Amino acid sequence: KIKKIKKMNKILVTGANGFIGQSLCKELVKKNFFVRGIVRSKLNLNDYKNIEYKTIADINYCTNWTDLLSDIDCVIHCAGKAHVMEKTNIIAEQAYNSINVEGTKQLAMQAANSGVKRMIFLSSIKVNGENTIDSRSDKLNINKHKKIFTHNDNADPKDLYGLSKWNAEKELWGVSAKTNLEINILRLPLVYGKGAKGNLNRLLKLVQSRIPLPFSMIKNERSMIGLDNLINLIILCIDHSGAAGKTFLVSDGEDISTSKLIQYMASSMGRSALLFPIPISILKVSGYVLNRSEEVNRLVGSLKVDSSFTREILNWSPQINISEGIRRMVQK
Repeated sequence: KIKKIKKMNKILVTGANGFIGQSLCKELVKKNFFVRGIVRSKLNLNDYKNIEYKTIADINYCTNWTDLLSDIDCVIHCAGKAHVMEKTNIIAEQAYNSINVEGTKQLAMQAANSGVKRMIFLSSIKVNGENTIDSRSDKLNINKHKKIFTHNDNADPKDLYGLSKWNAEKELWGVSAKTNLEINILRLPLVYGKGAKGNLNRLLKLVQSRIPLPFSMIKNERSMIGLDNLINLIILCIDHSGAAGKTFLVSDGEDISTSKLIQYMASSMGRSALLFPIPISILKVSGYVLNRSEEVNRLVGSLKVDSSFTREILNWSPQINISEGIRRMVQK
């Protein structure tokens, strides 16, 4: 007789009220999973039916997860200290290490001890590096950067956030090697969708304001993933036998420029994009003078992700293209 593999039905989601976690929990419930959502506070919490919310004040090396992990089959770890544009300092470094590294390790160890079968960790493409080469420009940097990030690349994080995600990954593999806990890591590029925050939300507000933007000369290539596509992929990884022990790079498979992204946003609002040309060199100088270099570099730089390994192993493809994903993000 063929032994049936027990389906993982009971899911614990950390960061359950965050941008990704909130949508993930809702979709899991729709698919009849039992969901235990971990949040910092139940204040202002969206009251979704059939989600068992539990609070954890802080995630660090001493967080006690034991009771929360009871009867759980799979942990999806969305919570963590997010990337912020700040100068390197000891306080920031300690925070990234405490939450993203030690907190993740502690959760994994207790999950293994509680009999959890699999843990899915949302990491970052920043583990691979900060930028890739635009195939149409920036030729002088050909010896300094890759043309595209792949799952075979050596880690090369450039900031505290990327380093903390890389260190967390290493801790997870260490726990897995000593226990029966299966690890699956997803390295995410920019995730866009309803409720997106940070630079993407600021750019969206600029487009909504109808202020002309000096970005028409930007012809970079950036990989992103829509929230709906990401949720679909995460849920696939819960039970897929090929996901265990793998690190997956994810994207929609379409690389677009900042100017094209703005055009998609404007089009979703029923208007034309208001763009005018300013040389990229001047944008970079302006960013330096205004202490906004990192933001400008993201606007003009390229970051391409090869997700072909992910698609092949999981037999997965994004269901929604970027233009439709941006329309869903923009429209109310």
